[in-house]
Amino acid sequence: MQTILGAGGDIGIFLAKELTKYTDKIRLVARNPQKVNADDELFIADLTDATAVLNAVAGCEVAYLTVGLPYDYRVWKKQWPVVMQNVIDACCRHRCKLVFFDNVYMYDKNAIPDMREDSPVNPPSKKGKVRAQLVQMIFDAINTRGLKALIARSADFYGPGAKNGVLNVLVLDNIKKGKRANWQSDVSKVHSVTYTPDAAKATAMLGNSDTAYNQVWHLPTAAERLNGRQLIELAAKTLNRKPSYFVLTPFLITLAGLFSRTIAELREMQYQNNRDYFFNSKKFCDTFQFTPTSYAEGIKNCLL
Repeated sequence: MQTILGAGGDIGIFLAKELTKYTDKIRLVARNPQKVNADDELFIADLTDATAVLNAVAGCEVAYLTVGLPYDYRVWKKQWPVVMQNVIDACCRHRCKLVFFDNVYMYDKNAIPDMREDSPVNPPSKKGKVRAQLVQMIFDAINTRGLKALIARSADFYGPGAKNGVLNVLVLDNIKKGKRANWQSDVSKVHSVTYTPDAAKATAMLGNSDTAYNQVWHLPTAAERLNGRQLIELAAKTLNRKPSYFVLTPFLITLAGLFSRTIAELREMQYQNNRDYFFNSKKFCDTFQFTPTSYAEGIKNCLL
């Protein structure tokens, strides 16, 4: 049995499909889980409830934590440590391996132009400090409680049907509707984005590779160094449209943040958009002989 905690999101759906290559018993855990595969077992649970998580992990060999909490620091600060502690406790109790689907918020801002698994952990944002706390909790449990776990880390992501993918929301969805694209801070800066089907496939591979545990892994991401303008132009060309975009400057984000909590939450993250943002996944690609989907192919799959 392998379990997805926080099933149904942009990553969880693809992951459920990929896990069928490794097991015929898949449990999907969420507040309102929906089947992805015909034989999926559905388990209703709130991950902030320790007893519910303990029961959700019972009988499982690998648990994948892919839950996405609302993009609000107040929610993250209150709920993320609780969720992580519940999951760690449950995995330790049931001797279940843990795979945590993570992001890059904990890295030092000067590492953003070339992020690697050994980049310095020095988060410049409040949300980044929460993420760093979660990873520390996992490694503390590895070192003191015998937990077997790994970190599967993704850059900003995009993919077919991705509701929260940064490239989907800012660029692809708008171009598909005949609208101009949006970009944050500086369209001339390189910005890596991870393709969700690749991320899910790689996460399943890691979870089922015993030698991958107790390490951090960057999920496979195209090594092409395209900037925001080039990504927008590529998307527009795919649909034979003229590229058109609007830049959301820090001032505009601050102004719009007065009326939208979600936009306000973007202000502290602009250090990821005002410089090159390159995500290096050479470790995974070399180890597993994996070739990431190119941006041209990935964007085509999202738009056509």
